[in-house]
Amino acid sequence: MSNAFLEVSGLAKVYPTKEGNDFTVYDNVNFNLNKGEFVCIIGHSGCGKSTILNTLAGLDDPTAGAVVMNGKEVKGPSLERGVVFQNYSLLPWLSSLSNVEFGVKARWPDWSKNKVREHSTRFLSMVGLEHALQRKPSELSGGMRQRVSIARAFATQPELLLLDEPFGALDALTRGVIQEELVKIWSETQQTVFMITHDVDEAILLSDRIFVMSNGPNAAIAESVKVDIPRPRQRNTIFQQPGYYQLRNYLVDFLVNRSAEKPDNSSGKPKEVNPLSAITSSSAPATTIDNDRNAHPYAVNQ
Repeated sequence: MSNAFLEVSGLAKVYPTKEGNDFTVYDNVNFNLNKGEFVCIIGHSGCGKSTILNTLAGLDDPTAGAVVMNGKEVKGPSLERGVVFQNYSLLPWLSSLSNVEFGVKARWPDWSKNKVREHSTRFLSMVGLEHALQRKPSELSGGMRQRVSIARAFATQPELLLLDEPFGALDALTRGVIQEELVKIWSETQQTVFMITHDVDEAILLSDRIFVMSNGPNAAIAESVKVDIPRPRQRNTIFQQPGYYQLRNYLVDFLVNRSAEKPDNSSGKPKEVNPLSAITSSSAPATTIDNDRNAHPYAVNQ
């Protein structure tokens, strides 16, 4: 029996079509998450990443397979699983503080008003919004709204935090700042995080492992790629770490050259890969990245 915190087995999602043929988004998806692990999933649009995340959240039912968390099958939404969407999902008539308090009160209905406020304020302060507690979403920038969403999700302390491209609509500088805030909170709470991203650099910065998906239809998680770069990681220096470009090249090569291939998932689980130990100079992908510091998307002029 597995001791994994989250177990996904035989997951499939199939939609009927007007023509009478079934459309299989993904099939035979199997993976485990360990407690406190940060995992990103990447793949081209249409491969079913968001559908998988919604299934983990209990917001969507799979056609086949099961999701088990802490020994219990996931059926419907739960406060034990928090979700941060790309579109903020804040209540527009409430202030930043009240938006967070709303979630906290739902999580701990017996808490006093003062305890709820203290707890909510602490998490807003952790994302740098102690000066904007009483501002409504319309008075906040896009980056600030997403910080409120992240603060609310972490404040409710779900056992599993699900992030659906939470930084996709943000500019590069704001994105970098919120990435740092996210890592800071996660390092303190050690919650288990499952995050969708299209950004390879972001995945390397944040993850313990990266799941790479083959193209849909009939998509699958082809590989589980270990990010063997020590923490703490800083976005303006991570590219100086030994093996960073080797890992990045491996992921880019998969997305560009190998994602259309159907993986052999007959074993029931994705292939486990550690590019920093498995790739040799003779077998490295042809894709290369300019190692010039100023060419890197996270480079910061000092």
